[in-house]
Amino acid sequence: MANESTTSTALEQARRSFEAADSGDYEWMISFYGPSSTFDMSPWGLGTYEGLVAIKAFFKDWIGAFDEFEMKLEELVDLGNGVVFAVAHQNAASAGSNPLRLRHAAVSVWEDGVAVLVRNYPDIEEARAIATELAEARE
Repeated sequence: MANESTTSTALEQARRSFEAADSGDYEWMISFYGPSSTFDMSPWGLGTYEGLVAIKAFFKDWIGAFDEFEMKLEELVDLGNGVVFAVAHQNAASAGSNPLRLRHAAVSVWEDGVAVLVRNYPDIEEARAIATELAEARE
């Protein structure tokens, strides 16, 4: 079925995008996005970034602010219709400061192997509900 192929591709691309974030390789990170993609951090109060240049700049500002940065997946679920739900841990540290540890959820929409939308949430269960509704709405 075409939908199965699309969803398995979405899940694999999402998994690889988290590996890229953990690697610190900005070119690899941005390779999962297209010119019209949106990376949304507004649920955290950190803005919305549209297009490759803006998304890459955010990644450099966020990850580059730390001497050490680690991103690890806890959960990754393909909800169908190109929607993937993820729970991840971020551990980051800079010299002379307390480490930052975040557990967050990401809801992503994938089309033709590209993340067209990634929205990050501090509330895991809120994100799970939003992702489920989004997958159902895209049927």
